Amino acid sequence: MPALICGSLAFDTITNFGGRFADQILAEQVHILNVSFLVPTLRREYGGCAGNIAYNLKLLGGEPVVLAALGSDGGDYLARMTTLGIDTSSVRIEAGHYTAQAIIITDRDNNQITAFHPGAMSDAHLASVPQRDDLAIAIIAPDGREAMLAHADQLVAAGIPFIFDPGQQLPMFDGAGLANFVARARWVAVNDYEGRMLTERMDTTIEAMSRRPNLQGVVVTLGAEGCDVWHDGRVVRVPGVAVAAAVDPTGCGDAFRAGLLFGLERGWSLARAAALGNRLGALKIAQRGGQNHRIDASALLS
Repeated sequence: MPALICGSLAFDTITNFGGRFADQILAEQVHILNVSFLVPTLRREYGGCAGNIAYNLKLLGGEPVVLAALGSDGGDYLARMTTLGIDTSSVRIEAGHYTAQAIIITDRDNNQITAFHPGAMSDAHLASVPQRDDLAIAIIAPDGREAMLAHADQLVAAGIPFIFDPGQQLPMFDGAGLANFVARARWVAVNDYEGRMLTERMDTTIEAMSRRPNLQGVVVTLGAEGCDVWHDGRVVRVPGVAVAAAVDPTGCGDAFRAGLLFGLERGWSLARAAALGNRLGALKIAQRGGQNHRIDASALLS
């Protein structure tokens, strides 16, 4: 059955810095920070959390439905998703805005610095959860603040279970706001840094959060180490997958979340779905950009 993906659509301008940020940014001088990074390579890619998740879910054989906003420059993106067979019937075009833009610098250790212009994403709340009875699951991925709030309300009203994935938008919410999302979600997915921020703002722990009766699991991703899957106060480590080459981490977390959606929609255990997410993320990291990799879905799912 289809999965609703609420989140951003963006163009990613991706550059690579041959050195290490840590060698250029002096901790004792950050109050007068003024640095410049030479980035000899530059690419413009299709991105955004919703776009990346939908792309990966479609590769797996899923049925993504995207709920997002594009700007006046988003025609090519919309056409591309349609060509890929992604349902774009709930994508809103905002003629008065540019599509959201992410400008990403990646250093030699795969650390990243990102500047983000929200553009049309700021009006994503004007696009509503579609009224249809075939949506099995949803994810609230990073999006405009008002959109995340509105879509959570609409998903609860429609009785559609969802993953709460605050990502880089987590700092936009205080503890009470985050607690409200968590209280209504079926699952929570964060990386280890986000998990620490989330629990500090909510004055709780991942263990305590995982005991909430509404939650069927909390997933904390750990990069190359895999992820921890929590439920009812217990944790299972799902190991990472070795990669031949870590070329570009952009979109790896979104690939992981597509694996979660695919498995959970099919009734898999959270650990099994997370293992698929780890495998898909390992395949993505070997290619540049968030939507350029290909997979053998039959081999991946066997």
